[in-house]
Amino acid sequence: MGIELQNHQSHQEDGPAEEPTSRWLLNTPEPPSMWQELVGYIRKNVLSKKDNRRNKTKNSSSNPVYSCLKSVFPILIWGRQYKLNLFKKDLMAGLTLASLCIPQSIGYANLAGLDPEYGLYTSVVPPLIYSTMGSSRELAIGPVAVVSLLLSSMVRDLEDPVTDPIAYRKIVFTVTFFAGAFQAIFGLFRLGFLVDFLSHAALVGFMAGAAIVIGLQQLKGLFGLSHFTNKTDVVSVLSSVFHSLHHSWQPLNFVIGSSFLIFILLARFLGKRNKKLFWIPAMAPLISVILATLIVYLTNAETRGVKIVKHIKPGFNQPSVNQLQFNSPHLGHIVKIGLISAIIALTEAIAVGRSFATIKGYRLDGNKEMMAMGCMNIAGSLTSCYVATGSFSRTAVNFSAGCETVVSNIVMAITVMISLQVLTRFLYFTPTAILASIILSALPGLIDISGAIHIWKLDKLDFLVLAAAFFGVLFASVEIGLLLAVGISFARIMLSSIRPNIEALGRLSKTDIFGDINQYPMAIKTPGLLTLRISSPLLCFANANFIRDRILNSVSEVEEEDNEQEVKNDKVLQVLILDMSCKHRHSMILT
Repeated sequence: MGIELQNHQSHQEDGPAEEPTSRWLLNTPEPPSMWQELVGYIRKNVLSKKDNRRNKTKNSSSNPVYSCLKSVFPILIWGRQYKLNLFKKDLMAGLTLASLCIPQSIGYANLAGLDPEYGLYTSVVPPLIYSTMGSSRELAIGPVAVVSLLLSSMVRDLEDPVTDPIAYRKIVFTVTFFAGAFQAIFGLFRLGFLVDFLSHAALVGFMAGAAIVIGLQQLKGLFGLSHFTNKTDVVSVLSSVFHSLHHSWQPLNFVIGSSFLIFILLARFLGKRNKKLFWIPAMAPLISVILATLIVYLTNAETRGVKIVKHIKPGFNQPSVNQLQFNSPHLGHIVKIGLISAIIALTEAIAVGRSFATIKGYRLDGNKEMMAMGCMNIAGSLTSCYVATGSFSRTAVNFSAGCETVVSNIVMAITVMISLQVLTRFLYFTPTAILASIILSALPGLIDISGAIHIWKLDKLDFLVLAAAFFGVLFASVEIGLLLAVGISFARIMLSSIRPNIEALGRLSKTDIFGDINQYPMAIKTPGLLTLRISSPLLCFANANFIRDRILNSVSEVEEEDNEQEVKNDKVLQVLILDMSCKHRHSMILT
């Protein structure tokens, strides 16, 4: 069987180029060393001046320092064109956002095992830092449910927030520092592909499982239970609820929590029915907190067993530099929790940011987002904040309220700062049941049933990843669920590389397009010719034998069909074409 290689790329003419080409083949240059490759990668990806060139005007003798600052702080670019009419929209969006952010931040701090003021602190410094460095216009920064649950479930294994809240808080701040450091490193060295290992299917399953676990955790506040488990798996939580109900508990907690939960859900229903009423579901949590607090204060319900928040420390963020535990015996576990938190926070924020950027018609710079997230969390760890990221529910409210730029985040942060000075005494009588109802009302947005159905129809292996993340979080732990999802995703990548699809191609009628004959039954086979497409960009020792066997099997099947049908000699298989366009820009014809 003769072999001929046809290259569809343009060839240079023979002649004077033959001599240097032959010399290059005989005296090949030495390949670059590992050190040279590393320096080249850093020079290309980290020290690239591409962004600086974009920001230079045609007639400017650009200042390199200012150009570098503009690439790091996008506010220096868009801030020069900012106008009053934009500020009016951002002001309304920021105030609407703050009305939702304040009660949610208190509830998420409680979920993370921290005092309420730390949730409010996390809604001040990180949004201010992000507004100067981030590239998303709509992303609302602050604490979120999933990251709060992650910290609570993993840090609790190192320190108990009930027996030693100070040591627990110090570990949370240290985890936040490492989470920010990892995020900044991902952005600096263009390592965003690491986040992609947590696929969309894994994220859908993880979010759904986490939403159910978070909901079960809120039963403690909703029923006002005193005896409750520290574990997060569904079996332990349900068992704890069942046993706790046999002890004394006050039904007034459940009445308050369930009543306002119904109110918030009805407000959300009205907001979905009429988009112009978006402010109703945004204001509903704050209205619920105010009304519930007034009811408890006026009726002295705390004396009847209603559990309240009690003291919230007034004032601005306190410095926490001296609380970072770099010499802790648990440093290895802290770094691991920081890495997991960094990836989860980045994945959620970038997914939300890109969704709304697509709607608005602009491109989100993933590397700038990573740098902004990293810097804001590092700054947050130094100012009594825990891991912050972009919230889907608050970003949707921000978008619906008509925000134009990240100034809405600045307005929100300033409003929260004022609340820390003015409202902390009023929030003393806030029942914990209302915080549980606010968190429960936000959970349906984390469960994407239509997305799961779509993944099932599209790819069964992707659905397996989704199911692994979902059941891993639900029945084991957050960490196990993530490891299962990433492990199966990685195994799938390896499987598709080692055992690639090899498809027989046929020509579509009246076109020059060739398609898979299994996918396009109307495709026409050419007599005496077999075209196979190898759907793998990686051809190496790991899949060489598999590809060879599949090619020989395909040839044998065609020859057996020809023998059974007793085709004429001129129509017997004579040519085999291998379409290797996934790997090279040429095809190989075997005759």
